[in-house]
Amino acid sequence: MPNRQTTVKQLLDRFGTTFAHEAGIPLRDKPSPLYQLLVLATLQSTRIRADIAVSAARELFSAGFRTPQRMLDATWQERVDVLGRGGYVRYDESTATRLGEGAQLLLDTWRGDLRRMRSPHREVQKFPGIGETGADIFCREVQAVWPRLRPFFDRRALDAAKHHGLPDDPHRLAELVKPDQVATLATALVRSTLSR
Repeated sequence: MPNRQTTVKQLLDRFGTTFAHEAGIPLRDKPSPLYQLLVLATLQSTRIRADIAVSAARELFSAGFRTPQRMLDATWQERVDVLGRGGYVRYDESTATRLGEGAQLLLDTWRGDLRRMRSPHREVQKFPGIGETGADIFCREVQAVWPRLRPFFDRRALDAAKHHGLPDDPHRLAELVKPDQVATLATALVRSTLSR
């Protein structure tokens, strides 16, 4: 049976790409990349495959919808069309509406800057279409640039850790990697469940 460090290395080698990285988000502690991560979490919150959500996010960002203002400046139909090009067709209309409403909420409540949130996991659930699962997705990845959230492992990541023989306590699990790898480990654990 492999030891914990070997298991972690295998997980990181095989599944260690964050969804933000895959979606082309240069994640930094700045308003635009944080907003893009919120958009990705919104897309992933729907009952749709992760790769389709990532593809749709890439299309939105390629179309220039990288800030809440740019998302609002687009018409509803433009958002629908871009989501469709990304393969996000089953929920394109409702999601186009949610993205517009979410952009408006972000501008009105936090002046377009998610860094103004005091309690990210709770407050991100105020966005249309983002429930607890979406908040988990957002926090799991944003901890890469928001150290105050570390270690954040949602129930899905912790269940995967237990499945792989790793601790299912967030602090003990985080001790197995460097601080800047905690987000990657959390995502790798979740990705490992998607491959089963």
